[in-house]
Amino acid sequence: MILAIDVGNSNIVLGCIRDGEIVNISRIQTLPRSTEIEYAIRLRSVLEYHGVQPSDLEGAILSSVVPPVTVALSAAVESVLGCSCMVVGPGMKTGLNVQIDDPGTLGADLVVGSVAAMACYGKPAIVVDLGTASTVMVIDRDGIYRGGAILPGVKLSFDALASGTSLLPVISITPPPKTIATNTVDAMRSGAVFATAAAIDGMIDRMEAELGYPCQLIATGGLARAIVPYCRREIICDDDLLLKGLWVLYTKNRRL
Repeated sequence: MILAIDVGNSNIVLGCIRDGEIVNISRIQTLPRSTEIEYAIRLRSVLEYHGVQPSDLEGAILSSVVPPVTVALSAAVESVLGCSCMVVGPGMKTGLNVQIDDPGTLGADLVVGSVAAMACYGKPAIVVDLGTASTVMVIDRDGIYRGGAILPGVKLSFDALASGTSLLPVISITPPPKTIATNTVDAMRSGAVFATAAAIDGMIDRMEAELGYPCQLIATGGLARAIVPYCRREIICDDDLLLKGLWVLYTKNRRL
């Protein structure tokens, strides 16, 4: 069994995986200023909560978009488990042919999501990740990562809207009864849910038009299940996509 860790801007997802099966999942808050010791304490607590002993884990792999956390958390993992922690980055075997202007700038989360999409759903694929930022990734029929789009995450955008205006409140990202809303809160929710869903549909249409063929469509991220049901395109929701990708990368890179 291994420990797979996905570090996002808002949350850290930890999953224990045995032979490709995710045994348990925990989410903790991302705290960029936490030290190695603080992360070690949190990690031990998570494992203890699930009844997992450090000796039960043969290794670990970490993907991160928060560099300060990468350093502290990978050191904490090595301290707790007594083994090195793989970190997704340059030099790792991925099986992904990245053809963008500067391949070294491709975020670890985009690499992991793309690897998982190809392994679990095939190619070509478009992957939508709805988290603190919203990303759209394109893998063509030859398994080439062609690029994509990044836009502000839904909650981030609407929190900024509330903080930057005098009369607009902070809202939950839930669908209103109808698109044409008749009060302020529902109008904001209409924008958050229905307009975002329409934007996803529109981006997929444009990307498939550029490719010249349809793709398998997959969505993940904390807000996927709040938004994707209102898209008009048929999109698979996979909450565990990045953990699955981390398992694939671990098996490709482990030393036997």
